[in-house]
Amino acid sequence: MKKRYKRLIYTFEHSVEVYEYLDGKYGAPGTKRGKKRKATLEEIRFRNQWNRERKARHKLKTWFHENDYLVLFTYKKDKRPPDMETAKKHLAQAMRRVREKYKKAGKKMRWMANIEVGTKGAWHVHIVINRIPDADIIIKDAWEHGAVTFKHLYEAGDFRDLAGYITKTPETCERYGEHLRETSYHASRNMPLKEPKEERFVQWREAKDRKGYYLDKDTYYEGTNKFTGYKYRYYTMIKLDRRI
Repeated sequence: MKKRYKRLIYTFEHSVEVYEYLDGKYGAPGTKRGKKRKATLEEIRFRNQWNRERKARHKLKTWFHENDYLVLFTYKKDKRPPDMETAKKHLAQAMRRVREKYKKAGKKMRWMANIEVGTKGAWHVHIVINRIPDADIIIKDAWEHGAVTFKHLYEAGDFRDLAGYITKTPETCERYGEHLRETSYHASRNMPLKEPKEERFVQWREAKDRKGYYLDKDTYYEGTNKFTGYKYRYYTMIKLDRRI
């Protein structure tokens, strides 16, 4: 019997993410493919943001750890940039200074950042960066446009909320109680991700806990593809020793 469904398994230190959907090589059993239609701009934006958050979450789970830093760069009112391109240059200059100090210390710098401007014109930058000795001093010295504050990362929720926060846009910022006019997300290039393991299966069965893991029900989603009419779902399995 042909194996109609595909399963992608992304494995991380403390969790496994599973994505299951109909293999495009086969038709849905007993149904006809729906008439193909062009995606709306809203659907495209939603899908692009979903992929951006997923990729950011995978980078966080692969390359960052509890007690690394979430940094906030703010601007003094008289030093605010006139536009996003200028803000990007300010960030690039600061991160270049930090990278040089990390390199002198024999360490690699890995980072993710989102430049944001509020609807009232206040600019700021959120940065996730790996922590090394004296990193707080190095980072503060690199930013010359305003204040710098730090929080430690924590892995509760498997970095799910942080991925959405660091990649937020004017369309998604309300879930964090913010109102933004413009954003620009960036990440260093030295954070490659492993390809997922692929499996194929015949019957669509209920998702169950795997040995050594439990299914995080808050991550479970099952739906039907609007374009094909086929089922799909995704969910996360957390290692039992990470249960809180």
